[in-house]
Amino acid sequence: MPSIPDRVLSLIEASGVSRHAFAQQVGLDDSKLSKSLNGTRRFSSLDLARIAELCKVSVDWLLTGVELPLAVAARTTTGDAGTALQAAKQYIVLRTDLDAFGYPQPWQQSAVGVGPGSYTDQGKRLADEALARVSHAGLSISDGDLTDLVETVFGVDVAIDHLGTGFDGLAASSDEAKLILLATTHVPARQRFTLAHELGHLLAGDDQDVHLDRDIFDKAQAKDPSEVRANAFASTLLMPEEMLREAVGTTGLTEETFAKLACELMVSPSTLAYRLLKLRLIDAGTCDRYKAITGMQAAKLAGRGEQLAQRTAKAATTRAPGILLRDSYAAYESGQATLRPYANLLGADVDDLRRTLESEHGTHDAL
Repeated sequence: MPSIPDRVLSLIEASGVSRHAFAQQVGLDDSKLSKSLNGTRRFSSLDLARIAELCKVSVDWLLTGVELPLAVAARTTTGDAGTALQAAKQYIVLRTDLDAFGYPQPWQQSAVGVGPGSYTDQGKRLADEALARVSHAGLSISDGDLTDLVETVFGVDVAIDHLGTGFDGLAASSDEAKLILLATTHVPARQRFTLAHELGHLLAGDDQDVHLDRDIFDKAQAKDPSEVRANAFASTLLMPEEMLREAVGTTGLTEETFAKLACELMVSPSTLAYRLLKLRLIDAGTCDRYKAITGMQAAKLAGRGEQLAQRTAKAATTRAPGILLRDSYAAYESGQATLRPYANLLGADVDDLRRTLESEHGTHDAL
């Protein structure tokens, strides 16, 4: 069975350069490379990181010889799906490599699981547990940035990227990595619902691989059990029943208070109207009237126009996963990895970034 030295040797042979030239390119002297290839010296984690970087393979492949299923899917899929999978692959490969370096993802699996009952009941139960975890962390689902909250409470890597047309997002899952990838958009409420929807897929254990969601509101998906469960989860998580009942109270909602509630929960008026109808807090006629309100109209009614503009700009901006950024830099700082993965996440030139970091260090010393 091929070993790590065998795989490195195959890369040297495929590169078309001499062992001496290869050793220089990965920062090893000839003696160390020779001993590592002969099995009398182990390749260090930094050696493997440099070889992987040079040869455009993953550290995980060097260690195991197995290519990630998502990497295969990204290589063989074309069109918009290929764009989304290629973006997801980069994050999953990096997370898997960081796990090999001793930086595992702080993923927090559901303690209750899907359990019995209908798929809608399962989604609600998962959401109730998730809300309890959010509360225990001293946070609220209606405060701040949901991407930050999901990373903090659940340990999921959350990224926002340009995925082309026809994709809301995806959830990717493996033993080492849990990723939610969202599409940039000018509809922040839709992006927020997609994030909650994908979190529902991960907590339910849907798809040990990748779950693509071209359109989370597609009626054709309404019969798919995992989609029913994920939508129930997202609705319950983003619009908690207790919070809605308190808002409605004994006097009900006016158009203005409804609009204010939609803005506070950061959901679309149509999504909120359907949720209130299902909880029997409004009737069908009121639901039809409220769901016709646009997000812009709701923001105007609630005096939240500036807030909507800020949220729209943020939803249209790419975002690298915060936990992945933290761990990539920590691996570089400890000498386990090169600086390039961190620079790539930032979208920065690695040499410029290295000079900046070294300059910052010198500035602090001079103070």
